[in-house]
Amino acid sequence: MPLQLYRYAACGASNVLFDWVVYFIVYNFVLQHNMLHLGFVTLSSYIAALVLTFPITVTTGFLLQKYVTFTSSNMSGRTQLFRYLMVVFANLALNYVGLKLLVDGLKFFPTPAKMIITVFAAAFSYISQHKFTFKQVTKQPKEKWRVN
Repeated sequence: MPLQLYRYAACGASNVLFDWVVYFIVYNFVLQHNMLHLGFVTLSSYIAALVLTFPITVTTGFLLQKYVTFTSSNMSGRTQLFRYLMVVFANLALNYVGLKLLVDGLKFFPTPAKMIITVFAAAFSYISQHKFTFKQVTKQPKEKWRVN
């Protein structure tokens, strides 16, 4: 197994476990299975838990991927963060649709549904992070234009 893939798996697994624990705590103890009324919109408890855990695990995930897994990327940190957030928002959409389908449609419990969706999101995320967010950019030598 390549070292980068191993690091991705280790960091990703750690962040996923962290996400699951935070999600479980927020869903069961903070929200206590109650809907979250924000005035202009009401979120179901399992979607509200997803929204509340999102910024925490995005931050830890980016830091782990940037400083542990994809250390050879020579793109600017700002570009990496922007691209990382693009992939994360795609994953957020995948999580939202997956939770709606599994919990509302197929009547799964929210936490196991989140775990199932994570498997699909992890595969998408690795490919995206490796090929897009943290790719190694080869610097092209600047051509000198000569005017004759």
